[in-house]
Amino acid sequence: MNKKHFTYKKSGVNIAAADKFVNFISSIQTKKRGNKKFNNIGGFGSISDIPKAIKNPKIVACTDGVGTKIEIANLINKYDTIGIDLVAMSVNDLVVQGAKPILFLDYISINKIDLSKLKSILKGIIKGCKISNCELVGGETAEMPGTYEKGKFDIAGFAVGVVDQKKILNKNKIKINDLVLAIPSNGIHSNGYSLIRHILKKKKIDIKKNSFLKKELIRPTKIYVKEILDLNKSKLLNGCANITGGGLEDNIKRIIPQNLCAEINLSKIKTLKIFKWLRQNNIQDKEMLKTFNCGVGFCLVINPENLHKINRYFSKEFKPYVIGNIIKGPIKVRLNDKIKWT
Repeated sequence: MNKKHFTYKKSGVNIAAADKFVNFISSIQTKKRGNKKFNNIGGFGSISDIPKAIKNPKIVACTDGVGTKIEIANLINKYDTIGIDLVAMSVNDLVVQGAKPILFLDYISINKIDLSKLKSILKGIIKGCKISNCELVGGETAEMPGTYEKGKFDIAGFAVGVVDQKKILNKNKIKINDLVLAIPSNGIHSNGYSLIRHILKKKKIDIKKNSFLKKELIRPTKIYVKEILDLNKSKLLNGCANITGGGLEDNIKRIIPQNLCAEINLSKIKTLKIFKWLRQNNIQDKEMLKTFNCGVGFCLVINPENLHKINRYFSKEFKPYVIGNIIKGPIKVRLNDKIKWT
């Protein structure tokens, strides 16, 4: 071949390497699904069944990424959990409306195909799908030299769920005197990492030399799918909220009806060590509550008489507890008292 000829590979895109990755994904999915009829990894589209047991199915769709938590993965060279975060960010939103996740697709864009890194990311995505009981049915991997710096990448995910029309969780079910429960988070999840990285840079903190931060900052987001679906199936939920970007106030108010108010007692919140560490780095309470989940990964709104029935659906680590109640009022969320960091 004439060395002067221009080729896609010379421009930085290696289609052969990308094909190897697609074949790797296809082999995993074929083995896992037992050569199901609709397995079409590597094709132009994937076909999936809608669960037959649902009488009047409604489709719910969500998409999200994991933000700059990716930079933490790059910093410590650990990629096998970031895929769990990716799945969690979408499926935790789906279940807010009572939808069961049925399929997931990923998009990975990277400066140069790195099979070891991509396989590690995929490992997390597959694990996240397994936890949430949905299928990874396809995706896209884009090699983008010039757009991303050496070693850099981004990931995004798209989830589709289905819910029976009669089981949709909506604002109309939330009433005065309902209780607001907090389900603990298992850490930072996937929000607020730009602020965290800013602190690390300004204070010149090397997390590779700090075992606590190294473990906490890469800890994958807790997936709440099974617990929420089981509660909804048992008709124990009036509403719920995934506590992501914007914190407690911004996410809870999305599910509160007009003329009702979720009154939250911040002193009831059980904070985690990582949030106490963040608070010590000159971040005000208002900023903490707006940026991070502060120990509350998910919120439930329930009838008071159902309180004693809730705990059996959760492991000891994630048992819900009361942090507020629904009252009549002109604002949708009222934060009372102060959060305890010690």
